[in-house]
Amino acid sequence: MKLALAQFEITGGKPTANTRRARELIEDAAARGCDLVALPEIFNVGYFAFDSYPREAEPLDGETITELQTLAADREIAICAGSIVEDLAESTDRGFETPAEEGYANTSVYIDDSGTRRAVYRKRHLFGYESAEQELLVPGESVATVDDLGFTVGMTTCYDLRFPQLYRRLVDEGATLVLVPSAWPYPRVEHWRLLPQARAVENLFYVGAVNGVGEFETASLLGRSTVYDPWGTAVASAGEREQLVVADIDPDVVDQRREEFPALRDRRTG
Repeated sequence: MKLALAQFEITGGKPTANTRRARELIEDAAARGCDLVALPEIFNVGYFAFDSYPREAEPLDGETITELQTLAADREIAICAGSIVEDLAESTDRGFETPAEEGYANTSVYIDDSGTRRAVYRKRHLFGYESAEQELLVPGESVATVDDLGFTVGMTTCYDLRFPQLYRRLVDEGATLVLVPSAWPYPRVEHWRLLPQARAVENLFYVGAVNGVGEFETASLLGRSTVYDPWGTAVASAGEREQLVVADIDPDVVDQRREEFPALRDRRTG
């Protein structure tokens, strides 16, 4: 399976321009034969554009996700719609459990190559340090996985990387690939390198950590989107500029590594 991470420059409070750029990179990924493309965290509004959240929030069946569903079907490519600010009160599609009847959530949507919404993940761990996320958003309550393209794909978001128990839950759900849409800023470069690599090593699965680039009033995104294999080896990565990161990944490799090094069988949870 060919996985793409769409690292691009995100401008705060400019959802039309940001979504247009995301669409261009999705089309590029499809033209390059990719099966799945992942977008960064709050790719349309910009994570640090907190004042824009209430104005730009959308339901699951709003314009952004609906357009990406159409694009996925037209280009026959699966999309992890990084995340958007979801308006929970307006999300009339209750096919996916919601954590509250109102408020906003940091929500990622997995869309398969037929344009069908297959999974929804709302960020469980909301960032409080120099961030308004905890004040503005409702945390998610569920984990999310979807079987597609030969993998069991798990979904997490950015700050979740600091909470390894979530990734253990995804292992128990059968995850073999975990996507991590992020808006990771300077100066925490080493944290960004270490944490997704550690989650891959601990759980013997692939991790696709996709970040944005761009300047906000209070932060700068550091890019460096990377695909890690089940040994924690970086098999494809970006620098600090826009780039479509592409990696060939194989579910059989996960099975092989877990058989060769059966650490997960040695877990003692009691």
